[in-house]
Amino acid sequence: MVTTRLRVSGMGCEGCADIVSNALSEVPGAGDVDVDREAGTAVVEGDTDADELLGKVERAGYEAEVVEREPMGETEE
Repeated sequence: MVTTRLRVSGMGCEGCADIVSNALSEVPGAGDVDVDREAGTAVVEGDTDADELLGKVERAGYEAEVVEREPMGETEE
């Protein structure tokens, strides 16, 4: 499982955030999706491909870039 953080440009309203959220939810392996319109970010948890996430956002009409990808649930002891 991986957490992917995206910076998303062009979301002007909550409807835009819903469109981005729905698009990201369609990516195979996507679990929890959290889109913050005001911050211009989206966080996707699950076994996803970063290029697929970016492609879905761009096909929905917005620009996106991967800010961070990190494994979920791994802690060092």
